[in-house]
Amino acid sequence: MKSLFLAPLAAFALAVPATADDHTPTLTEVLADERRDNDRARDQYRNPAETLAFFQIEPTMTVAEYGPGGGWYTRVLAPWIIPQGRYIAINQDSDGRQYRDRAQEARAKGWTENFTSSVADALAVDPGEITAFETDEMPEEIEGTVDRVVIFRSMHGLFNGNRADEVLGTVRRMLTDDGMVGVVQHRAPAGSSFDDYNPVPGYVHPERVIAVFAAAGFELAASSEINANAKDPANWERGVWTLPPVLVTGEDDPRRNDYIAIGESDRMTLLFKKAD
Repeated sequence: MKSLFLAPLAAFALAVPATADDHTPTLTEVLADERRDNDRARDQYRNPAETLAFFQIEPTMTVAEYGPGGGWYTRVLAPWIIPQGRYIAINQDSDGRQYRDRAQEARAKGWTENFTSSVADALAVDPGEITAFETDEMPEEIEGTVDRVVIFRSMHGLFNGNRADEVLGTVRRMLTDDGMVGVVQHRAPAGSSFDDYNPVPGYVHPERVIAVFAAAGFELAASSEINANAKDPANWERGVWTLPPVLVTGEDDPRRNDYIAIGESDRMTLLFKKAD
């Protein structure tokens, strides 16, 4: 399972558009810049322009990204949002988790500082322009100021770690009255078995996502098939990581080319607002 804690973004600078000091990059420019070539292969599955438009995100907004992970969406959002708005990164509380070794624990507990300095260095901005915190340490001045929170492919981790209620509670407090939450998540197929655990690792039923948001004080505002993939049966023994980009079964798997042909997972795309 991919860690939710972002390692230092050594390659982040490769995704920042080379623009004049007086020019604010558009989303089109951020996505098209040649130094984003290593990320662009994923665009056909992740549809960043269409997804961010569906989430009604504008570059002047305050936008928070939950669980930046490997930084793929950070390398889209940060250079687009920071010049005119405010970019925030949030992660779950690093205390109370189990770690495989002290090195993993140190990386997790140093995430805030590492993330801030890495993004600031890459964008050549003052670290004070980058905001990052764990959900149990939200600064008071953040409460009620965030226009959008985005959660990309992380809901299964929140369910597995029993952290969804905690994180969504913080997210709700962060949002303005008309703020919204955009979610992209690997989707379990309709009619498949449903219980308290994911029947196939990584995939989640839409009903379960909607229910946990409802319990946290949200209602579904809209849904989209932007990130759907009808070729994915979502029934892999090794879970969603069977497919690209992870391809967990390795190069010797005789079905590897089939997985590549399928592409990334079938995904729901949901937009939530605060319930009345």
